[in-house]
Amino acid sequence: MMRTLSLFDRFLVEIDQSLRATEATPTTTERPHPAQGLHERAELTAEEKKRSAQLMRINHAGEVAAQGLYRGQALTAKLPQVREQMERAALEENDHLVWCAQRLDELSSHRSHLNPIWYWGSFSMGAAAGLIGDQWSLGFVKETEDQVERHLAEHLAQLPANDLPSTVILQQMKEDELRHGQMAQQAGGVKLPFPLRKLVMPMLSTVMTRTAKYL
Repeated sequence: MMRTLSLFDRFLVEIDQSLRATEATPTTTERPHPAQGLHERAELTAEEKKRSAQLMRINHAGEVAAQGLYRGQALTAKLPQVREQMERAALEENDHLVWCAQRLDELSSHRSHLNPIWYWGSFSMGAAAGLIGDQWSLGFVKETEDQVERHLAEHLAQLPANDLPSTVILQQMKEDELRHGQMAQQAGGVKLPFPLRKLVMPMLSTVMTRTAKYL
């Protein structure tokens, strides 16, 4: 018989998930690492290494935020199938989180020191979207994934040409984000209001990317 978690139990689960995302190694789908065994085409210069690290730190912070978003939405989702979809998407985003963290280690660089803020800020937004309704929550996922996909395309163009491992990782992430967005739309996600899509969400994204680049 499956135990029903109390509100306090669920709170502890979310604390555990946040620590896994920001401080430890989260549970993944155990997909093969896309850059396993790959190396730079040529040794990166100090400036190229710095640029790659900044971009991968931004993407790692974005994946931390994605974890918070999906966990918050799963917590308040009304329909079981929507909750399951959010939880599965969060698991796949964990793959991205681990890949980016590993690449940052290889580049001898740090993760964003503000990751707990990115996580819990996104968790709050995800939970609020879920409370409004599953269609709004799914629409929020679709718009978020669309924006992330655009950012990844920009980062792929900015990466040093010799940085093959980072390039392969971001390419796989871009494919996954596209699929997550399509799934959310097919599941009934509604188009968000213009001010939220074109003003609020881009502004929050800009704050995170510009800050995570250095901190």
